[in-house]
Amino acid sequence: MAERAGRDRVTGPAPTVGGRPGRARRASLRSRITGAAVLAVALTLGAFTLVFALVQQAVLADAPRQAASADVDRAVSALAIGSSPAVAVAGEADGALVVVTDASGRVLASGGDDDLTGLASSIGSAASGERVNLDGDEFVVERQDVGVESTSTPTPVVPETTPTPTTTPTPTPSEATDDDSGGGSGSGSDDDSGGGSGSDDDSGGDSGGGSASDDASASPQASTAPVETVTTEYAVVAARSLGEASAASSASLVTLGIAIPVALLVLGVTTWLVVGRALRPVESMRREVDSVTAQSLSHRLPDPGGSDEIARLAHTLNGMLDRLDSSATAQRRFVGDASHELKTPLATIRQHAEVALRHPGSIDGVALAGTVLGEEARLTALVQGLLVLARADEGALGVTRRPVDLDDLVLAETARLRDAPPVAGRGPLGVDATAVGPARVDGDEGLLGQVVHNLVANAARHADSRVAVALAERDGRVELIVDDDGAGVAEADRERVFERFVRLDEARARDSGGSGLGLAIVREIVRVHGGAVSVTASPLGGARFVVTLPRGAA
Repeated sequence: MAERAGRDRVTGPAPTVGGRPGRARRASLRSRITGAAVLAVALTLGAFTLVFALVQQAVLADAPRQAASADVDRAVSALAIGSSPAVAVAGEADGALVVVTDASGRVLASGGDDDLTGLASSIGSAASGERVNLDGDEFVVERQDVGVESTSTPTPVVPETTPTPTTTPTPTPSEATDDDSGGGSGSGSDDDSGGGSGSDDDSGGDSGGGSASDDASASPQASTAPVETVTTEYAVVAARSLGEASAASSASLVTLGIAIPVALLVLGVTTWLVVGRALRPVESMRREVDSVTAQSLSHRLPDPGGSDEIARLAHTLNGMLDRLDSSATAQRRFVGDASHELKTPLATIRQHAEVALRHPGSIDGVALAGTVLGEEARLTALVQGLLVLARADEGALGVTRRPVDLDDLVLAETARLRDAPPVAGRGPLGVDATAVGPARVDGDEGLLGQVVHNLVANAARHADSRVAVALAERDGRVELIVDDDGAGVAEADRERVFERFVRLDEARARDSGGSGLGLAIVREIVRVHGGAVSVTASPLGGARFVVTLPRGAA
């Protein structure tokens, strides 16, 4: 781990490109992933903490406000039933203050926490929801204005009248003592005496009734006086402390302030270890691939197993090494075959030249010229073929597209084949072009002519006695078919025959004129024209080469 960390660090000045400072080397993938993970989680937790703090503060502050609202409702209910302000606010509660003021704002009564009652005037004019500071603490205030109705009867005004003198008889001593004797006589005297006493009662009742009547007649307005309703305006203000809510909110924030950095630290360490473990096979594969050279392209990465991204990367790298190995092998074979093909005609020319120099009479000039011209033509064809393949490999095979009548090219090539002298050791070659129909394609006339020439020449080289050429348009495609009655191509060699410098056993003889490039050139030219070429068995008994190309505009 220390070694990899050392490689991750950038030391020394930044490299320069073309005299200008180059871009500084970026941190390792492990560091970037860890940093990105920690940053993303930190931002998420920061946003969560902010939202949590706001929601918690609102929720915790709502409880004191509800309690203050309950204090107001309780005091208002007491005032509504006729209780005095002092009775309405009676009661003690820590962190609470209830005040009743009149319409002018004068404090009539206060209750709640004894330490706060002296500050009642501070909240007398506060509005609902307002926060005030009392004795160093923050309080939330609830207020309600209420009007209490009461009824009163006004004192009647009695008109002045002339008083009637009343004579009160003075009781005699005997009457004063009649209470006891009256009681005794009432019990022991006759009915008349008792009836006399009852008579006195009746008279007393009459006398009382007469007095009531006199009172009623004396104040005639007392029974008809109106009842007045008086409304007293009060303001009930209650305050509850927010100290507990603030303390709970602060405790939560402190807890989050400690927990979040610890969580980020744990996340960073975990991500660093997990990413390092995940990238360890990648680093191992990097070292393995770094050790591969042109001389060791056969080296392959060990298969880690499974089907995850690391396994797929190993398979991809092994596939790339396979392709590089195949390409390098093909390139070496190509260079070897090209050198051999070039060396043979050069050796022939040199041999004839040396004989002519050392033994001037052994060979005439005409024979020497004929040999040199023949080998020169062979060299020219070989070099041209190599140039075509080289441009195809570079993607620089220039194609000048224009309408080309492919049937004209086919008929011209078959006519040339008919006029060619017969090959030594073989009888006349029959060429059948009766199946050639009109066909037009968009492409390069020179390259397409080379395709037709290579296919017809290949068929003539391997045919025993007959070559047949067909050309037709089918389903928007142009199809060119070249048949021969030779030995044909084995099924196992039908794909390999299009590779460069590949010549089958029956065509190994140098005097056949084949270089092994003709069919490879055909495939490359057909490919850049958007077509395809294949080989199958021919009805004539030999090989059938089929070329399909997109049909051109009419």
